[in-house]
Amino acid sequence: MMSGKKYRIIFKRFAPLIAGIFFMLFVSFESGCKHNYAEEQNVNADSTKTILASLLEKDDSWKAPDTLLIPKNDSGNLILYGRSLIAHTSEYFGPRGSIGHFTNGMNCQNCHLDAGTKPYGNNYSAVASTYPKFRARSGSIESIEKRVNDCLERSLNGKGIDSTSKEMRAIVAYIKWVGHDVKKGVIPQGAGIVNISFLKRAADSEKGNLIFQQKCVSCHSKDGQGKFNNDMKSYQYPPLWGDHSFNTGAGLFRLSRFAGYIKANMPFITSAENPMLTNEEAWDLAAYILSKPRPGEDISNDWPDTSKKPFDHPFGPYKDQFSESQHKFGPFGEMASARK
Repeated sequence: MMSGKKYRIIFKRFAPLIAGIFFMLFVSFESGCKHNYAEEQNVNADSTKTILASLLEKDDSWKAPDTLLIPKNDSGNLILYGRSLIAHTSEYFGPRGSIGHFTNGMNCQNCHLDAGTKPYGNNYSAVASTYPKFRARSGSIESIEKRVNDCLERSLNGKGIDSTSKEMRAIVAYIKWVGHDVKKGVIPQGAGIVNISFLKRAADSEKGNLIFQQKCVSCHSKDGQGKFNNDMKSYQYPPLWGDHSFNTGAGLFRLSRFAGYIKANMPFITSAENPMLTNEEAWDLAAYILSKPRPGEDISNDWPDTSKKPFDHPFGPYKDQFSESQHKFGPFGEMASARK
């Protein structure tokens, strides 16, 4: 028999579907009372199918597993430790960290929202299903451990950790648990970052500055340096540029990645289904933030095959005729077409 806890989880997941069914039954009853039943029956049947299909389609998107289902044993404790390391990275590895002092003070979940579980919030849903895998940036087969250390070195502008350490084992255990229900080789709907349509012009950092002042300073401050938590050990809202932000080797330093991330997640109450910025605003805001100073990273060994560089990789050399400025700020349409 299922426990009460599992019943609650199942009910929570299918509540929208159940509500939709009862709603349409009610509409059908009301219509039968007020109008010709035979005519309304067909209409209501079609409407019911449409609503149910929509609800089921939404239910096909990836949902993070409930943390209540993490086992109460040693394996589960390791997963929970990994989740804490992702959510509160700076408390362990930051400038005032309890284990070491080799990251910039940001937390992994400042980029991988909700500890890597938010749809289109740079989540971990497809990590276990696709790694190890070949990555053109390094020109090699990479493990999850290598990918984690890449984030520590680039997004947290710090140093990697021992791949056999308890902390790495915990982080990997958590990431695998997050995506444990995804079949091998599958990238589920809701993974990664939203792709938004290109502008027909270059992204404009001056326009982006205006948007930043209107919609971003309440969290990230006028100087873009974010806000600390009360413990002053980690950021509630991360710095977007400067010494304590991600460096020029991070994945979000690519304009298309950052614009898509902003579109689906910012301001902070935003979701991919209910964005608060237009595509144009997201591109311009990303351009403004990425035009500001930040730490550099040695990327001389990145993209050994330069023909595999993304169209918006901001540093040469390139295999095409477009300028470095256009590779950084666009317009990207012609460039992307040339790649095809």
